Amino acid sequence: MCTSCGCASGETRVEGADLHHSHDHHSQALHGHRHQGDGEHSHSHGPTSVQPPKVGESFAPTDDGKDLHYGHGAAHSHAPGMSQSRMVQIEQDILGKNDRYAAINRARLQGHSLLSVNLVSSPGSGKTTLLTRTIEDMRSRCEIAVIEGDQQTANDAERIRNTGASAVQINTGKGCHLDAHMVGHALDKLSLQTLDLLIIENVGNLVCPAAFDLGEAHRVAILSVTEGEDKPVKYPDMFSGAELMLLNKVDLLPYLDFDVEACIASARQVNPDIKVIQCSATTGEGMEAWYQWLGERQQAMIQREMDALQARLSGLQQKHQKLSV
Repeated sequence: MCTSCGCASGETRVEGADLHHSHDHHSQALHGHRHQGDGEHSHSHGPTSVQPPKVGESFAPTDDGKDLHYGHGAAHSHAPGMSQSRMVQIEQDILGKNDRYAAINRARLQGHSLLSVNLVSSPGSGKTTLLTRTIEDMRSRCEIAVIEGDQQTANDAERIRNTGASAVQINTGKGCHLDAHMVGHALDKLSLQTLDLLIIENVGNLVCPAAFDLGEAHRVAILSVTEGEDKPVKYPDMFSGAELMLLNKVDLLPYLDFDVEACIASARQVNPDIKVIQCSATTGEGMEAWYQWLGERQQAMIQREMDALQARLSGLQQKHQKLSV
């Protein structure tokens, strides 16, 4: 994850905003420099004698000794020159700060009775095509806005705007995911009080976005049938954290060697409760089931708010009766 890949060390830009955040809080994890008091090993950037990894906290061979695994240890990751304890501390610092921003975003969205969905997938899964079809088909039912995440360009935001919906582009630079701080700035650019549904299209990546809460109510993973049915077990964190998997581009199944049942089994191996909808954003197959899923969650959110208001009203009525005696 980000404590080892060093993402987000570039500049983040929220389209139209005078914001230039360096977001270099991961750079230390990438280089593994020693800072006073952190107990890590320093290193130079010149030629060094590279030692083979030792079997230890973050590395272990397979039983047959043929493969290498760097997901062992407390951090479940590896960075040259950095201990597992240091990586865990960096991860806790980063995610703790992100979670505080996410809580602010969540309260803000709930305050506007606005359902929010975080769409995650690998590049090329069809997220933007699915989004444009969703907006066009649901425009009579609700007002939708989109926050677009990409490393560069506003191409996808322009595609969304061409449907008539509002969109804010976030360019993450070298970063491979959105975080709650970025999304908070994007919310400032939307008229939240007029919206019914906010969809966040995350950067195409099946790794780092899994770790970052954006303040959304629901996370949806999109997997296209052109990617391979074993993606959920290859990238378990992403699919274990999703409530729904949209199996997209099913119109291409006659031309592919893709086992749908094996794919669904892979998803349920890492997340037994995940719901799966087979769809095609191109032909429209299965899309109504997706719209129904969104509608059910909107209705459930509104019902929870009505119940809370009713409980509040009942409490006030009881207080009023006591004062009237």
